[in-house]
Amino acid sequence: MNTLQWINYADLPRTEGGFTQLYRDYINDYQKVGHYFETDFHSFDSVKRYAHRISQRIRHRSTLVEVLLEQNIGYGVGDNSINNIQSLIDDNTFAIVTGQQVGILGGPLYTVYKTITAIKLAKQLTSVFPEYKFVPIFWLEGEDHDYDEINKIGILNQEHSPAVIEYLLNGKPVTKNVGAVGEIVLDNYLDAFFEILQKTLGHSEFRQSLIDIFKNAYSSGRTLNHAFASLMNKLFEGEGLVFISSNDKRLKQLVSPVFIKELSEFPRVSQLIIEQSAELEEKYHAQIKTKALNLFHFYKEGRYFIEPRENDFNIKGTRSQITKEEILRIAHENPELLSPNVALRPICQDTILPTLAYVAGPSEIAYFAQLKKVYQYFDLTMPMIYPRASVTLVEEKVERTLDKYQLELLEFFGDPGKIEKKVIEMVSEVKIDEMFAEATQRIFDLTNEMKFGINYIDSTLLGSLENTRLKIEQQLSGLKEKVIEAQKRKHEIGLRQIAKVINSIFPNRNYQERELNIGQFMNKHGLDLVQSLQSEISIDQFKHQVIRL
Repeated sequence: MNTLQWINYADLPRTEGGFTQLYRDYINDYQKVGHYFETDFHSFDSVKRYAHRISQRIRHRSTLVEVLLEQNIGYGVGDNSINNIQSLIDDNTFAIVTGQQVGILGGPLYTVYKTITAIKLAKQLTSVFPEYKFVPIFWLEGEDHDYDEINKIGILNQEHSPAVIEYLLNGKPVTKNVGAVGEIVLDNYLDAFFEILQKTLGHSEFRQSLIDIFKNAYSSGRTLNHAFASLMNKLFEGEGLVFISSNDKRLKQLVSPVFIKELSEFPRVSQLIIEQSAELEEKYHAQIKTKALNLFHFYKEGRYFIEPRENDFNIKGTRSQITKEEILRIAHENPELLSPNVALRPICQDTILPTLAYVAGPSEIAYFAQLKKVYQYFDLTMPMIYPRASVTLVEEKVERTLDKYQLELLEFFGDPGKIEKKVIEMVSEVKIDEMFAEATQRIFDLTNEMKFGINYIDSTLLGSLENTRLKIEQQLSGLKEKVIEAQKRKHEIGLRQIAKVINSIFPNRNYQERELNIGQFMNKHGLDLVQSLQSEISIDQFKHQVIRL
């Protein structure tokens, strides 16, 4: 395993959730966007100032340690993680946080890359500032209620085409609001999920052991939070990674003042976000589409948006209403029944944790660009927002195909039709573009010569001559497409090879790290792949890293 190349984000196409202009400026031209954030992640100059502020603010470390020990012992973490949790009692210990939805089997590859970045950043900061300790913490975003976002994984099947393996709760699609997905208890339909996964994965010497690892984490009777943490703990065994689920009454008590302030003073948070968004959208985009109130209510096994009305609140998606007095009572006495949306989740996170840095993906960085004033409103300081590593894994077969057809990797981050056309032209004895370009030019030259004679005989016929030329060119264009299709059939083998490369590098016209699961590559390259990636991935180049497997 070694790094094949580095690619500037400016050279990569923009995709949904991908490398937008805001993200590119954040990475490469920070002064353009720096006023939206608290500090420049390129430098550690502000670490001591941050550490002092956090030490002054966090006064509930004993409660935090108690909850983390209870949760993580349940997840089966090792001694290094326990030691890291216990160190959080010390005012000189700080959290390097990342987080993600609890996607089945870890979700997309970028979950692994975020975790690697957090672990390596914590180690780097501990080395640079030995008077402090920095602990990598993974925030389990299990309070979300969108089950369809976390119940499936993407892999390449044995034909090397993108496939989606879906876990159906109770054996059928979920059509109702299920509440906090992290609390969903896995059932015996996991057997069908794993059977399909095993059949879809290509045969390898590692396949059965990989399936066993997955099954050990995802077993019937466990919650999705527990299963996710157990798998990640296995993948990052010995690294001291700590997990936190905010859906705990003791932790919700810590953020009760946040809920009360939001309920008492809405729509102030939304106004602050709108003000920031208006400025942001003059050049970039606004990621958060804010609501008047930024809270959900756990109600009758679901998680429902709280919608303000003139004199009370509507529990959206139900036929229920609730008074302001009652919802404030809940915020005081039973805050575990409330849940923040995307605008308040970072506020809750950094109220609970001594967060010095948050490792974020491109979309999250866009979120934070809208939240600086919200942090100030809650008397918090936005942590350092550190971009996660971004990686494409290139296998030996893929590299051989690139060499065979003299293609550059960068060409595959875009329209696959252009690559197919280039390969067809390369392997064909007949150069179609040249042939038809020459024919078109000859027709143009010939009709141009005819103009002189026709003009001499009857100038009114020049329009007919031009129309004739255009019709011939249209017919040639149609014929060219037919010739290209015939050539495609002739070179089907080469195109199949190219399709496999496209599916590996840019599946579903999206980045590999957003589409494929780590199991795709562990199955082929071994169960210690994550450890190898930890060694190879660099977190301080701030470019897209291409790694040869």
